[in-house]
Amino acid sequence: MSFTEAKEKYAVIGIDAQAAIDRLKSVPVSMHCWQGDDVRGFDTDPTKPLTGGIQTTGNYPGRARTPEELMADIDEALKLIPGKVKLNLHANYAIFNEENGGWVDRDKLEPKHFKPWVDFAKERGLGLDFNPTFFSHPMCDPLTLASPNEETRRFWINHGKACIRISSYFAEELGIPCTMNIWTGDGFKDIPADRMGPRVRYKEAIDEILSEPYDFKMVKPCVESKVFGIGVEAYTVGSAEFTLSYAAANMDKCIPLMDNGHYHPTEVVSDKIPALLAFFPEIALHVTRPVRWDSDHVVLFDDETREIMKEVVRCGGLDGRVNIATDYFDASINRVSAWVTGMRNVEKALLYALLTPAEDLKKLQDTDQFSELMVRQEELKTMPFGDVWDEYCRQCGRPVDGTWFDEIKAYEKDVQSKRV
Repeated sequence: MSFTEAKEKYAVIGIDAQAAIDRLKSVPVSMHCWQGDDVRGFDTDPTKPLTGGIQTTGNYPGRARTPEELMADIDEALKLIPGKVKLNLHANYAIFNEENGGWVDRDKLEPKHFKPWVDFAKERGLGLDFNPTFFSHPMCDPLTLASPNEETRRFWINHGKACIRISSYFAEELGIPCTMNIWTGDGFKDIPADRMGPRVRYKEAIDEILSEPYDFKMVKPCVESKVFGIGVEAYTVGSAEFTLSYAAANMDKCIPLMDNGHYHPTEVVSDKIPALLAFFPEIALHVTRPVRWDSDHVVLFDDETREIMKEVVRCGGLDGRVNIATDYFDASINRVSAWVTGMRNVEKALLYALLTPAEDLKKLQDTDQFSELMVRQEELKTMPFGDVWDEYCRQCGRPVDGTWFDEIKAYEKDVQSKRV
C-alpha cells in the first residue's frame, strides 16, 4: 500500500496522516551517549568494573574507547534516525586535553571540559541534556549524596553544583533547554537500621545542589527514582515516594523524572504519566525496556512503549510538558544498531500515538460505549501504520525499515571491527 492510500484510510477515521508526520518532526527525543561505550566514560580507569548498581552485560566487539570513536559512532547512528534528536551526556564523558588543562576530578568539572561536545552539537544542530555521574568512582563509599561522611557528601554536592553550571553552559551556547537529571544508586543491600537519616541527608544535599543559580526555563533539573539496584536490594534512598515528594515540594526549581525500568514489574509508567501531569506542569521520561527488572534492554515497539507515547500525546505532552530521552545499554549486540533500533522505536510509538483518534475514543469511554471502544482500539492495530512510518522516514531523509541494517554491517566491518 502507498502513503496516498494509507492517508485515505486514516482520513476515514478522522486522522490527517501528513499532519501527524509534520507534528512528529518537531518533537525532540534525547539519545543517551552511554550506549556507545557501555557507560565507561573518559574520566576513570576503563578496566575497572562499574559500580553503584550499574551493570552492562555482553562483550560484543567494537566498543567506543575514545571521544573520537564515540562521536563517530553517534554520527553513524544519526544518519539512520529520523526526526529531531538531542544528545544526552553523563558527566563522566568530560573530555580532558592540553587545551583545557587536563584531567580534574568530578567535583572540579567546568564547562570547558565539555566544549568539544558543544562544538559537536552545534555542527549537527543538536541540543544537549546532562546527568551528574554519582557512580563508578572511588568517592562512592558506597553512598554519595546520602552518605553520613561529610567529606564524601561534600564531594558529591560540589559535583552536582558543577553539573548545574555545565547545564547552563549547554543551554546558553545552544539556545536549547537542557534537562539535567539527578539520580544516585544510594541504598543498602540488607535491611537498614535507619531509613530516615539517609533520606534527610539526600534531601538536604539536593537542596544545596539546586541552590546553584540557573534559569529554570533553560535548565531543567530532575529527580529520578528507583525501586532497587544490584547491591542495594533492600533499600533505595531515592525511592518513588521520595523523589515525587521532593519534586512536588520544589516545583519552582525541579521536575520529576520517571524511568520505566525503575518500578516494580507490575507497575507501568504509561499509567503514571497522566497522574503526574494532573499536578506537574512538566515531567521527564527515560525510556527503556525492563526485562523482569531494570535490565536496560533496547527499546522495542512493544505494548508499553506504545502506551507511554499514547499518554504523552493524549495529555498534551508534546507541547513542552514531557521531556523524552532513551536510557539503555546493551553490550551483547552492535551498539550503533542498539541506538538506532531504540530511537526509531520511540519515534514509531510517537507516530502511532499521533495516528490514534484519541478524542473519538475518549467520547466512547465517557458515554459508556465500551464494546465499541474495544473494537475500535483493536481495529487500529491493523491500520496501514507502516506506510505512514516509511513516509515519515523519507521526508526526514532517513532510510525506511528493511533498508538500513546493511549500513550497520558495513560500518562494523570498516570501522568497529578494527578497534582491537
